[in-house]
Amino acid sequence: MSDTLHYYNQNAQAFVKSTRDVDFYKTQIRFLDRLLPHSYILDFGCGSGRDTRYFLSQGYLVDAVDGSKEICKLASAYTGIQIQQMLFQELAAENLYDGIWACSSILHLPYQELKMVLIKMANALKADGIVYTSFKYGNFEGERNGRYFTDMTEESLQRLLGEIQTFQLEETWVTADVRPKRGDERWLNILLKKI
Repeated sequence: MSDTLHYYNQNAQAFVKSTRDVDFYKTQIRFLDRLLPHSYILDFGCGSGRDTRYFLSQGYLVDAVDGSKEICKLASAYTGIQIQQMLFQELAAENLYDGIWACSSILHLPYQELKMVLIKMANALKADGIVYTSFKYGNFEGERNGRYFTDMTEESLQRLLGEIQTFQLEETWVTADVRPKRGDERWLNILLKKI
């Protein structure tokens, strides 16, 4: 098991507590505005289940997965649906989802694996499907505080999209971290559309 998954299994309670009640409404709506009502969403690396629960409450059909066994247990209890334990690399769905929500999740993949997983995400989407994802803002790649991160800037995102040729960039915006006492951290938010 990777160090990153070990971190989440060991710190599941604290992680869920720090993220579950964060107000993410503006970003959730930005994503949902690009989908039809009752669309089929994959919450890809669902963490606490915060977003899955919100999407379900708005009438969307949601599948949710996470790599951490402990986080899956907590998120299943919180959302009322079964969260599937799955690694990003194991995504095998084809032409199934209208949207994929990958909030602060696929950033844990090394760059080369990130490329492969984005192609799998495109395959899992229906025509013109939408992805929301987010990365810590910057050029760092490697281990930070017990987890692996690939950070991203607008320039490195353009390079990545050029290499995989599966998505067109719809929108990016930079935000401060919404968690308490983390406002000095910046995030690159990304909306993509399947080509």
